[in-house]
Amino acid sequence: MSACKGFLMLKFLKSILRIILYILLVLIFMWILLARPSFIMKGSYQPNIVVSPDSLRKHVKVLSKDLIPRDYLHIENLNKVASYITNQLKLTNNNVYEQKFQAIDGEYKNIIAEYGPDSSEIIVVGAHYDAEGEKPGADDNASAISGLLELGSLLSQTELNSRVMLVAYTLEEPPYFGTILMGSAIHAKSLKEKNISIKLMICLEMIGYFSEEKGSQSYPIPLLKLLYPSEGNFILIVDRIFSNHSYHFKNHMKKITDLSTYSINAPVYIPGIDFSDHRNYWKYNYPAIMITDTAFYRNKAYHTKDDTFDRLDYSKMAQIVYGVFNYIKLLANE
Repeated sequence: MSACKGFLMLKFLKSILRIILYILLVLIFMWILLARPSFIMKGSYQPNIVVSPDSLRKHVKVLSKDLIPRDYLHIENLNKVASYITNQLKLTNNNVYEQKFQAIDGEYKNIIAEYGPDSSEIIVVGAHYDAEGEKPGADDNASAISGLLELGSLLSQTELNSRVMLVAYTLEEPPYFGTILMGSAIHAKSLKEKNISIKLMICLEMIGYFSEEKGSQSYPIPLLKLLYPSEGNFILIVDRIFSNHSYHFKNHMKKITDLSTYSINAPVYIPGIDFSDHRNYWKYNYPAIMITDTAFYRNKAYHTKDDTFDRLDYSKMAQIVYGVFNYIKLLANE
């Protein structure tokens, strides 16, 4: 009898070990599929060009304090924001123009600046300049527009072998989000209709808020807590499930900055994966990634009156802009 009990216990333990092994294998598979682990160590931030945190702060302050509200109902104010963006880009580039379009509530405009020679493929970098309601919208999304303006200044001083297009979109926020009248939807469709090929679209979406506090980072599904940090002190690169663009950009960032950088390749049914302008380029099967501080999964001031310019980390933002700029150069001169 004791021998029989011992045999059953051994069989039970083997079954438990087998289940544990299967769970571990599933977790490893999910880690590789979603997080695309990179074993490149973080580099040191020793920029060969200057990205000014003070300039980034100045732009965010103007957009989130002096030029509010920036929602769809205040078209006159949105036009002032568009003029500010246009004037800043024109300081270093003559090839700046508007893409006007009609929506339910009136006429709106994207602002586009082009750099480099005509080429068979272009690189697009975009960010939305509207904000939700009558909120400051410093992180969402004045932070990304300030980065776009700094990129314009840097690109104007750079020799490029491919065309680079910077686009400031309007109507990303509700009620137009997810509709064909998003500014980025209008732009992506216009490129498709002209049969323009895109080497990569980079969407900048909330790049300014960071926290070292334990538990400051949340996730749409519990599994991701096993794969990513609990502190909201990193930048995330979002990509489609079977693409490698986020992986390459992540490795690039790790080499030239000391920012913690992670990537995720995930299906769009995970909430947040397609919550910005890159979604409209995916629609046409254009390669596109989103660079983000993860928005409401970290910044609890998201879409509130507390999303103000003084809460952002402009030194980390400068590193993000520096990394994007260098990656653009790499792609443009391949």
